[in-house]
Amino acid sequence: MLSDSRRRTTGLIVGPLALLAACAGGSFPTTAAGQEPAGVVQPTYADLAGLVEDSAIVARVQVTDQAAVEPERSPGLATGRVRLYLEATTEALLKAPSPLGESLKYLVDVPLTPQGKPPKLKKQSYLVFAQPVPGHPGQLQLVKPDAQLPADASTDARLRAIIAELAAPDAPPPITGVRDAMSVAGNLAGESETQLFLNTADGTPVSLTVVRRPGMAPTWGVSWTEIVDQAARPPEQGTAAWYRLACFLPRELPDKAFLQRDSAPRYQAKADYALVLDQLGPCTRTLS
Repeated sequence: MLSDSRRRTTGLIVGPLALLAACAGGSFPTTAAGQEPAGVVQPTYADLAGLVEDSAIVARVQVTDQAAVEPERSPGLATGRVRLYLEATTEALLKAPSPLGESLKYLVDVPLTPQGKPPKLKKQSYLVFAQPVPGHPGQLQLVKPDAQLPADASTDARLRAIIAELAAPDAPPPITGVRDAMSVAGNLAGESETQLFLNTADGTPVSLTVVRRPGMAPTWGVSWTEIVDQAARPPEQGTAAWYRLACFLPRELPDKAFLQRDSAPRYQAKADYALVLDQLGPCTRTLS
């Protein structure tokens, strides 16, 4: 429990706040948005996958106590928000490099209530996305403004599935760009095959193939191996493979990727790449 003296906001929670800030590099940016469950926008797959990738620690916690930080001690605080120093207990550990203690402390930015007061988070459960503070067990730094979400069974289950999918040995690697693009016309009018070779963070070969045949709808697929397979299929939406492509492919083919100088194959490669992006759909994110 926070003592009565530490509940007061004028210089009486400086100790833990200063310690957290010093361990995290001297200052805290806006950290996380703690929302009340009512009216919260449901996070998308891309929201959750991005938070998981940015975080060393993903945990479900229950707030046991809170203290408001003075505005003058809250650099970067957005209008209409308040920075809180929270103490919490660990309810479940979804991702972590090592065991996490039962007692946790961290800073979080939350919206003020309509009455202009800090919301009461005590006894509420949240999913937090954080990095550890080196040398200070039990202290966390949240990774971004929306890195605290109200805990519910649905989001918990989605997170566990995403964490498992991204950590799997055959998980698709992060896409960093398009390396090469080429398109070859077939023997029949309207027949072509376009191959797009992608750059990845770890050098794993990834390619896209788009096939057009007369009188048929174009088909495309992705290969996550060295083998370029015409039978490859598009990834399902809401999967790690879809996330890698929909959220990280560039919106246009870079000029340096074209292996052919003639305008016709370059035009076809651009059209086929646009088809891939259109069928992948947008990488929708609802969190700021």
